[in-house]
Amino acid sequence: MLNHTRALDAPFSRRDVLGVLAAAISGPRALSAGREAGRPWELFTFSADVTPPIGHPCMGGGIAAVKGVADPLEAIGLVLRGGSLEKPVVLVAVDWCEIRNDAYDRWREAIAEAAGTDPRCVLLSAVHQHDAPIADLEAERILERHGCAGRVCNLAFHSLVVGRVARAVAKAVAKPPRRVTHVGVGRAKAERVASSRRYVRPDGTVVHDRTSASKDPRAREADEGLIDPFVTVVGFWEGDEPLAAFNHFAIHPMSYYGKGEVSADFVGMARRARQKALPGVVQVYASGCGGDVTAGKYNDGDPARRPELAARLEDAMARAWDAARREPLEHAALRIEPLKFTARDDAGFTEADLNARLLDHAKPFGQCLAAMGLSWRKRLADGRPIDLPALDLGPVVLVLCPGETYVAYQLLAQKLRPDKVVVAIGYGDAATGYIPTADRVAEDDSNLRDWCWVGPDAEAVLTKGLEAALKPGA
Repeated sequence: MLNHTRALDAPFSRRDVLGVLAAAISGPRALSAGREAGRPWELFTFSADVTPPIGHPCMGGGIAAVKGVADPLEAIGLVLRGGSLEKPVVLVAVDWCEIRNDAYDRWREAIAEAAGTDPRCVLLSAVHQHDAPIADLEAERILERHGCAGRVCNLAFHSLVVGRVARAVAKAVAKPPRRVTHVGVGRAKAERVASSRRYVRPDGTVVHDRTSASKDPRAREADEGLIDPFVTVVGFWEGDEPLAAFNHFAIHPMSYYGKGEVSADFVGMARRARQKALPGVVQVYASGCGGDVTAGKYNDGDPARRPELAARLEDAMARAWDAARREPLEHAALRIEPLKFTARDDAGFTEADLNARLLDHAKPFGQCLAAMGLSWRKRLADGRPIDLPALDLGPVVLVLCPGETYVAYQLLAQKLRPDKVVVAIGYGDAATGYIPTADRVAEDDSNLRDWCWVGPDAEAVLTKGLEAALKPGA
């Protein structure tokens, strides 16, 4: 049975503000709230460079290591505090492929200490570009202990970057804050950007091979399939003055990749274009639940496609911002549900199988995958669940899903709260790898032959977690 005992708070009245947060991991316990009526909401913004050095692995060793930098990678975030808020809440998106297991914990701990909050109040997500690092510290230590050729990440670089981001947060909260009086949300359809990995060929065959860059004409001609075509933007204002925009879209954010050229890709281009268009409004971009969504219908991998996709996404981001309607920030609540997944245990994924893969020095990336699988198993053995946080800001709820969650969960999250706009962010703690739906498993989704470490109960676990985190009155 999924344990739903650690709800953080219930919705507050009009005079209340962003919730009473639980700090306990060992059992349900609410932090005492030192309520000070009349304190304003405050916003701080921060950014830091997280570009890896030459030679650093990309995508956890799965593609060419860093040979050069096309454009830098960034961690960009917001710190929200004030009113009767006991602990600040941090939203941060990182231009990395994934942050997993103990690396995810380390990021949250360092950011929380800098922001003066609890690590569970740090909503950290990776944007999931592939020409970028994956961080899994235990996986890297496993590789080193076994003398493997494969490498997931550079431990010293990881420590350097986490410290750099933490210092950026500390510097931001030391400055005079901007007051937040209003929050708003807008949506707009992104045309000719996203498509499902899954499509049906003319002969009726169902396949799941529409990659980020697809040259097969059958993949290009097929329907878009199951996607969420809408860009959502959550805005923060001080009176009439906009302060920050949190942009969101569900897609694998790659146009061309794998040649060792670090880039924030077309989503980074779109984000920076919006920053240039609105220089006083800090732009954050977070990927949605796009585990099975790519640009493959509209992208053949030619470098010319990158600015085209960026322009289409930027256009939707601009229209979503223009559609946003401000409302006074009067209500907020944070609820965190613990997700207790199980380990995948079919052929190739048992502990014995993973340990055997470590010994195959002819396949370095296979060693990396095995190490990540063993890191996940250690995490489960230690009894450490994955947090599923949902931040309710009144007209909109932001829920942070783990791993490469399939888009069906984003659409489910929206259905669970038809009274609000729900922004389902993907790529939180990425230790799970893909989190597919049961019907995709039944169809033998070819993407699940690797990079998926969760057991067959994953859909039930995540569905129950979303239902609890998004329950009205939560």
